[in-house]
Parts: sequence; structure tokens; C-alpha cells
Amino acid sequence: MRGKTVSDEILSSHQAVVHSTSAEGFNTRELRNALGAFATGVTIITTRDREGKLHGMTANSFTSVSLNPPLVLWSASLYAQSLSAFQEGTHFVVNILAFDQIELSNKFAKQSDDKFLDVDHVIPESGAPVIIGAAAHFECRNEFRHYGGDHIIFVGHVERFAYTDKPTLLFGHGKYLRGEPIMQS
Repeated sequence: MRGKTVSDEILSSHQAVVHSTSAEGFNTRELRNALGAFATGVTIITTRDREGKLHGMTANSFTSVSLNPPLVLWSASLYAQSLSAFQEGTHFVVNILAFDQIELSNKFAKQSDDKFLDVDHVIPESGAPVIIGAAAHFECRNEFRHYGGDHIIFVGHVERFAYTDKPTLLFGHGKYLRGEPIMQS
């Protein structure tokens, strides 16, 4: 018989309480906790409205869709302050935050009339801001929008992009994490 290891004491999901979303009294906090087990990258999505005002929001719903054509997606709450700017805008930029940009993530997660005050950025051809110091960015043409529950899913056609080897900012289990390789290949 072998001795107990740390991993023996940690439950796996097949041993945990199973929750039903169709059960009476369904607890959305429990679903949110379960979804938080999947660490995601932290992004700030930016755009420019018809009047030229800059808008941005923190999002962790970003993912790649296709390499050919180059498509990515992200989603925004139907209640987001700047939703109309993203719906009407021709372009948006996905700024993948570096590990040292926690303050920016928090700033763009809150409602504010001028989130770009004291934020270093450049304006590329697309007109949507690229945040200085990001680990990567994708300049996208706003291609498709789909309703999905209490969110709108935006699909963008990547027109230009750039990336670095900076460690990225991740979010999982309700905490910020630093995204770095566990092992070198």
C-alpha cells in the first residue's frame, strides 16, 4: 500500500457535489465558481464610437475561432455601459494584458466616463486603441454579432496583430494569476 500524497487529498470533479441548472433554487454563484476553475486570459477590448470617443472594457471571454479566415470572438454583457459603441463600431482591438497590468484590468472593469484618462495607448489605422505594454493585441474588423443569453458575442476578422513573450495576466478561481510556462521545452 502506498502512502497518501497531496493529490490524494484534493477532490476531483467526479467526487464533488453535482449541481443542476434546472433544479429549483439554482445558485448562479455555484456556476460562476465552477466556471472560475477554467483560468482565462485577461483582455481589454477597445473601440471608437461614431463621435470619436474611445471605449474599453475588461473581458476574459476572448478566444480564437479560425485561422483561415483569421477570426476571434469575445462577448459583452447586454448591460455594459459601452455596448452600443462596440455594436456600432467598425473595428475593435483585443489587448491581451501582461502580468503587470492588473491595475488596468481593474480600471477598465469599472464603469467610468473616461477610462483612457492617464492610460498610454496608440491609435492604429483601424481607429480602435492599442494599449501600451500589452503582451499582444489583435486589430479586428467587427464581422458578426450574435445574441447569447445575457451577452452579445462579437466575432472579429483579425486584420493586424502583434505579440511579445511577456508573461500574460490570467484570471482563475476569482484571483489574478501570472501566465508562465511550467516547464521549458
